[in-house]
Amino acid sequence: QVLLTESGGGLVQAGGSLRLSCAGSGRTFSSYAMGWFRQAPGKEREFVAAINWSGGNTYYADSVKGRFTLSRDNAKNTAYLQMNSLKPEDTAVYYCAAGGIPSRARNQYDYWGQGTQVTVSS
Repeated sequence: QVLLTESGGGLVQAGGSLRLSCAGSGRTFSSYAMGWFRQAPGKEREFVAAINWSGGNTYYADSVKGRFTLSRDNAKNTAYLQMNSLKPEDTAVYYCAAGGIPSRARNQYDYWGQGTQVTVSS
């Protein structure tokens, strides 16, 4: 099992930046693909970005492509989501997840963090 903890959320004005972190525990952390999802009130949890175990392959939702960058540092058991040019529609609770493959589907991930709130004001 892998325990995941997100951090770095907060309140930011439109156009600003935030960097989210996902700290993992467990000796097998580096073997997992990592994904980021977000969920706004009244909406389904949606895919944001994913990265394979080595960090060599990344995938992004069209809504964040060019603005968000996903990376990982396996030596630190941590994944990062750099969010630039934030928009009010980015407001959501952001969750990190670990799974066997870097998928856009929620059910492909085995472990989830507790989430961190990101609020972007207009």
